[in-house]
Amino acid sequence: MGKKRDKNKNCNKVSIGGQAVLEGVMMRGACSMATAVRDSDGIIRLETKRIKPQKERNLFFRLPIVRGVVAFISSLVGGSKVLMRSAEVFGESEPTRFEKWMSEKLKIDVMSVITTISLILGLGLAIFLFMWLPQFCRNQLEFLFKVKFDVWAKNFIEGFLKLLIFIAYILLCSMLKDIRRTFMYHGAEHKTISCYEKGLKLTVENAKKCSRVHDRCGTTFMVFVMLISILLFAVVESLIGQHVEKIFRILLKLAMLPVVAGLSYELLKGLAKTDCFIFYPLKVPGLLLQRITTKEPDSDMLEVAITAFKAVLEMDADKTIPEKEFVIPQKRRDLLEKVSKTLQNHGIDESAEAEWIISIALGVKRSALKTDDMVSAKNVDKINKIVDQRITGRPLWYCIGDTEFYGYKIKVDERVLIPRPETEILVEKSLNYISADTSVLDMCTGSGAIAIAVKLKTNAIVTAVDISVDALQIAKENAKINGAEIQFIESDMFSNLSDMRFDVIISNPPYIKSEDVLNLQKEVKDFEPLIALDGGKDGFDFYKIIIQNAKNYLNDNGVLLLECGEGQAHTIKEMLADAKCVEIIKDYENIDRIVKAVF
Repeated sequence: MGKKRDKNKNCNKVSIGGQAVLEGVMMRGACSMATAVRDSDGIIRLETKRIKPQKERNLFFRLPIVRGVVAFISSLVGGSKVLMRSAEVFGESEPTRFEKWMSEKLKIDVMSVITTISLILGLGLAIFLFMWLPQFCRNQLEFLFKVKFDVWAKNFIEGFLKLLIFIAYILLCSMLKDIRRTFMYHGAEHKTISCYEKGLKLTVENAKKCSRVHDRCGTTFMVFVMLISILLFAVVESLIGQHVEKIFRILLKLAMLPVVAGLSYELLKGLAKTDCFIFYPLKVPGLLLQRITTKEPDSDMLEVAITAFKAVLEMDADKTIPEKEFVIPQKRRDLLEKVSKTLQNHGIDESAEAEWIISIALGVKRSALKTDDMVSAKNVDKINKIVDQRITGRPLWYCIGDTEFYGYKIKVDERVLIPRPETEILVEKSLNYISADTSVLDMCTGSGAIAIAVKLKTNAIVTAVDISVDALQIAKENAKINGAEIQFIESDMFSNLSDMRFDVIISNPPYIKSEDVLNLQKEVKDFEPLIALDGGKDGFDFYKIIIQNAKNYLNDNGVLLLECGEGQAHTIKEMLADAKCVEIIKDYENIDRIVKAVF
């Protein structure tokens, strides 16, 4: 049994490596990398990028040692960028006055300045802690004991001091809450890779059982760097034939660092390929230090690491998978500009649409959009999804999911026509003839907008009719949302109303000519229901039915109010020759829009 476990210990060996970042993990494969970060809303954000495979690089950069130098520099630069990029996912704090001033007056990105300064300070701290301080301490020992160490002794003493400083540094860092969480994500990275290499299914439960230390860890790499630097610098100093001290010693170490990194890389990669016990002593120091730089992760952290790992596996296997960017917090003004440009690039030139999308998604006034207030990643995601739908031609209010009609929120989608502003005039005029005890029929109710507005404004007895089961379903939802008690009846016009009578009949029926439907704008003809648009060959099919039957369903002095299309009002008036009184009412643009008749 023991031999079998050893044989299958690494049955899925991969070259995928990783790095813990702020509340997340970066995984890097042969030709792709993915960073997964859990944001402040608990959502896992993913960013993926394509990278140049090593086999496609210049032959020189693939040479042993040289490739290690390239990998070292790449990890330093790329690692810092990924770390800062992950921090942007949490950039929800409001910018300070100084940041706003720097951005507006000097056109300087404060985050870029901070990143540059951090890199410079980090490099300076590394030189101080791991080059100057060991050298200083060794000099003090020589002064204290009145001795002069030889080349090998002083390099081993400095190396030992450097290792002690490194251990003390990571121990102190691990006491900080944020660093400790980063170490936990480091553990999640290792457990995920180990889980896959053992041939286990990539699940949180399986990853929990795996080791949090790994042969290819950067911590082990750092140990190798320190050990090899001791030997290499001692050899070089011996070849020089004289002691190198002070600033020249530090400069020489910096000059030799690429070679040290290259050799350490080759040693790390070589040892990772074998489990032979002979080489285990070389692995022990790094594995022991990993017990400090990694901590046991929780389930959420493992989920993040697995997300990044799976993304790399998929992208390495399928070169057609596109890159993906983080959804990060943005300033309102920047988001507004971005959404406006996206809509314009897809032929949607209505500038107000971008404002509507963002203001509705955020629940703020349109006048409050051109500010530096931050929009959370969750809301940016919400806005992006609306924009992605809108650029397909889908009507704005279908994308948002509801619209406002006469002060009430009305849910809309492809099952119903979107209520138009001019229909509010129809409701407004009808209220003059409706009170609490009035019986009202809303013919061709669609979304139920007219029936709901009338009911809530007057508390009348309202019945709503439509032939579409889908339309009635959403109309009932809207009535429930708004708390309106309405009787809904599925009926082909008056066919299922039997001997019912009403004081007022209101209708906004389909009135577009059949031949004109195909000439309507894309948002209407491709998305809104044809049954709610097509009024027959001349556009008057439904008016004829309503007018022929209205007097049979209206009480004495009953009122009929019909919305109509441009140029149709006078023809409808002629159809109402038997009515007691007929009046044409204009809309906000002075177009004949409503015909009122009293029987």
